[in-house]
Amino acid sequence: MTQWERLQQLDTVYSQRAFDLYNGDEFPMEVRHYLAHWIEGQDWERASRDSSQAAFLFQVLLENLDNQFSRFVQEKESFLLQRNFRRYKQNFQVSVLPLWICEALKLLNMLNKNYTARLKNFLSDISAMLDAADVLHSALINEELVEWKRRQQKSCIGAPDDTSLEHLEKWFTQIIECMFQLQKFLQKLDELVGKMTYENDPIPVRKPPLKIRVDTLLTHLIKSSFVVETQPSMPQGRGLLVLRTNVQFSVKVRLLYKVPELNHVMKVTVSIDKFRKFNVLGTLSKALNMAESMNGGMVADFRHLTLKDQKVGGGGKGINDLSLSVTEELHRINFQTQFDYQGLSVPLETSSLPVVVISNSSQQQSAWASVLWFNMLCPDPKNIKFFETSPAATWPQFGEMLSWQFLSCGKRGLDNDQLETLAIKLFGKQQSYDNCKISWTKFSKENLPDTNFTLWVWLDGILNLVKLYLSDLWSDGSIMGFISKGKERLLLKKKQNGTFLLRFSESIKDGGITFSWVQYANDATPSVQTVKPFTSTDLKQIALPDILCNFRIMVAENIPVNPLCYLYPNTPKDQAFGKYYSEKTGGDTSKPNWFLSLKSKSVCLLVYICVLCVCIICIIMYHLQQCCLWFGVYYLVF
Repeated sequence: MTQWERLQQLDTVYSQRAFDLYNGDEFPMEVRHYLAHWIEGQDWERASRDSSQAAFLFQVLLENLDNQFSRFVQEKESFLLQRNFRRYKQNFQVSVLPLWICEALKLLNMLNKNYTARLKNFLSDISAMLDAADVLHSALINEELVEWKRRQQKSCIGAPDDTSLEHLEKWFTQIIECMFQLQKFLQKLDELVGKMTYENDPIPVRKPPLKIRVDTLLTHLIKSSFVVETQPSMPQGRGLLVLRTNVQFSVKVRLLYKVPELNHVMKVTVSIDKFRKFNVLGTLSKALNMAESMNGGMVADFRHLTLKDQKVGGGGKGINDLSLSVTEELHRINFQTQFDYQGLSVPLETSSLPVVVISNSSQQQSAWASVLWFNMLCPDPKNIKFFETSPAATWPQFGEMLSWQFLSCGKRGLDNDQLETLAIKLFGKQQSYDNCKISWTKFSKENLPDTNFTLWVWLDGILNLVKLYLSDLWSDGSIMGFISKGKERLLLKKKQNGTFLLRFSESIKDGGITFSWVQYANDATPSVQTVKPFTSTDLKQIALPDILCNFRIMVAENIPVNPLCYLYPNTPKDQAFGKYYSEKTGGDTSKPNWFLSLKSKSVCLLVYICVLCVCIICIIMYHLQQCCLWFGVYYLVF
């Protein structure tokens, strides 16, 4: 006899209390009655511990309902029973399943509390992963990316900083991929809740804030991953960030999230700010693609862009910049694209460092000064109003920037002695120069004492001289460069006869280099001699090593002698410069070069003119003599 049959034999009071358990559609009495043998034959205790077994029993229950419905039809039982069993199945499928499971768990204790605890722990693990991702995100965006952008700024003005993006690209890609994986998992939890939930289910409560955190992190990471890899520059320009109207320039942007699925998908467009009216001409839209990068990164390389000035009132200058020169106006090249991937849609934008736009090559020197000053002092690339209230530079900042300039053009920066010489020139003799400051005006607008040029014009002339004619000598340390005349004499007078050094002229606007040497009189009294500085015009005709090799002065009995023997402190001249001598010079000091056989170039030029005049006079006299002879013959004949 089944339990259900015995239940029906109970007294009315007890049987009614049992029947009340099945009042309603949650688990109808008819189902309990007609399926009593099957229900009582199952291991519900096992099903309470095994969710797969519970799901199996539920499927068998639905099949039994179908079978019982079919029997009602075949046996032509009550139409109402047929209809009710069809409805019972539908109710079980739609809404009764969770209630049935819960009821079963409440009666035979089927609810697996361990499962809920494990699920809560797992959600806690996801939260902990997001906490770690927050730390990585902060380190990557607020530290590593910021430091890279600052290194890029400094490298634009000559600093030897590493600006490669491979490590950042790897970190961005890995973290973003992890975030997308978490996003997919949270979506799976949504699907799970849609299929089944239960009382105190932790997913509906704890999943939404986790999803918000994942989406926020993903959005911020992707926005930050869009950067300008190579700043704007002209092929034949003075340096980065100086652009000339109607001259092509190039610039490269990069998405640090490397994903092959987006190759050639994301279109990047170019524009410029409206601070001053320009038209950007050329290919203004390019797709991020992996073909234009050495390591397969997502790159858009714009190589043929041009700025065209729109002439408006006031010569094209804006309303708010009337106090600024053209070379103090800063502009930004902007880039926009749209990121759509795995259900996430994010607009992306990035901008170049501020550029200076000129219309004439004569403005390049001043424009480069502005680029130097901004990138030396301003870490905020959005501050295009920088020169309205330009701050002063401390001497350590300024000296470091100058050293980078010489490193760029001559492969060697300034040493401490050279920097100290410049500091003394600017601030006078002091114990320390760390707190000394130099203003933008003093750097680029005010003339140096007793000259008609600024500090920057003087330094830039020397840099240009080094770059074009002296890079090897500067690189190997042969040029002392910056040294005061007083210190020069002090150093040379302590050395042996013929010791010389090379230094830059302080009085020539476009850059000049001179040399001084020590010589001793018969009474052993030392004196320091100096030649007139050589300029780019001179060095274009004859290289400085050849000048040093062939230099002569006239001594007693008009004997030409080269007084230069040892490069300071004690390196033999030919050892220091022999590798730079031209083939024509060949290091042969036995043959005097008359062009440099005098004490200074000015005297040399005078002698050259005198010799030329003598030659011209001789030629004239010869022709006059010939004319006289012809006239004599003519007179005798006629």
